Amino acid sequence: MSAEGQAPAPQPIEVPAPEGGTEPGRPGALALLKVFRHRNYRLFFSGQLVSLMGTWVTSVAQGWLVYTMTHSPFLLGVVSFAAQVPVFFLSSFGGMIADRVDRRHMLIATQGLAMLQAAMLAILTLTGVIQVWHIVALALFKGFVNSFDVPTRQAFTIDMVGREDLRNAISLNSVMFNLARIVGPSIAGILVAVVGEGVCFTIDAFSYGAVLISLFHIKVAPKPPRDHGRPLQELKAGFVYAWNNRQIRVSLMLIAVCSSFGAAYIPMMPAFARDVLHEGAQGLGLLLGSIGVGALFGAYALARIHDRHLTRTPIAAATLFGVGLILFANSHWLPLSMLLLLPTAFGLMLLGGSTNTIIQTAAADHMRGRVVALYAMCMMGMMPWGSLLLGFIADHFGVGEAVMLGGMVCILGAVAAYFERTHRMALDQA
Repeated sequence: MSAEGQAPAPQPIEVPAPEGGTEPGRPGALALLKVFRHRNYRLFFSGQLVSLMGTWVTSVAQGWLVYTMTHSPFLLGVVSFAAQVPVFFLSSFGGMIADRVDRRHMLIATQGLAMLQAAMLAILTLTGVIQVWHIVALALFKGFVNSFDVPTRQAFTIDMVGREDLRNAISLNSVMFNLARIVGPSIAGILVAVVGEGVCFTIDAFSYGAVLISLFHIKVAPKPPRDHGRPLQELKAGFVYAWNNRQIRVSLMLIAVCSSFGAAYIPMMPAFARDVLHEGAQGLGLLLGSIGVGALFGAYALARIHDRHLTRTPIAAATLFGVGLILFANSHWLPLSMLLLLPTAFGLMLLGGSTNTIIQTAAADHMRGRVVALYAMCMMGMMPWGSLLLGFIADHFGVGEAVMLGGMVCILGAVAAYFERTHRMALDQA
């Protein structure tokens, strides 16, 4: 085994305290904005925000198009499965590539391919020839692209801001993502009703131009060359590295459980809006916008959590997420459903953001791409399996029952993680 494949002894995770905080380890709101002193991050943030709005417009339009064509929650799950299952199988390879190549060049390639996918979806829809298998095939293609884009984009964050601003940059990335999730679905709900899904896909295709322009203007220092082992050996090294750090291992297992059984509630939203709440595309947009608002508060809360509480945050967040799902699953009134989605999305955002921070901070520079790829595999790659399962349950027992089951499993996962953490602390003190 190569040197980087040797398993290091598990070490406690130390999260660097961002500058500008009101006390050590607890950044203030101003500290988040200090990340913008990095020119590269300013460029990337602005371009990515525009692109993500387009992505969320497509997300609403695509889900609504599939459900109006098929009236099948299971096929909603199939499309979600196709979009994310490549991440499960290929993100580790994508992370290995991210450790080898110029990450900016890789992102230019992946964002260009994503633009092509959105354009193809727009053309097929506007010409009236779109079929469900087209959507599934294009979703699969986008998933392949994301297998390389997601770990590269996550690892690229530290290239832009450095380790000292990493935590705040992760929080701001979450703010950016959820601002787009608030604005995008709200716009999409109106556009779908007025001009149709094809225009939504066209807007998404053009929105990729913003992030491509920003990437062309970003300048980062070249990475020092290093010896590359054999690909399979490097993949194995990433798994061994993550497995032998107990905090990383438990965090990844918890995010995998909650993503598989809980986060799959998002692809079910078109069915929930139409069949449970008896709402149209605008109601769907309001539901997804509520998720964005809750997650936005979660992103801010992540930046306010004291360092010494960070490793406990995923367990509390997973519990809140599970309880929120159970309550939401039993709501049949749109305003109440929107209200319940706030703490639900808050919990999922806090779970994902705290896990991401723990993992990225703990990982050595030469392993970061591969370790972040494991996070992507657990966060995004596990969701398609849950989407298929929950879609099947929703088809046979109802979408509310499927979402409620997901919430129960998330709570069980949090309980298991709590006992594992307690056991680890007892061993450390022995």
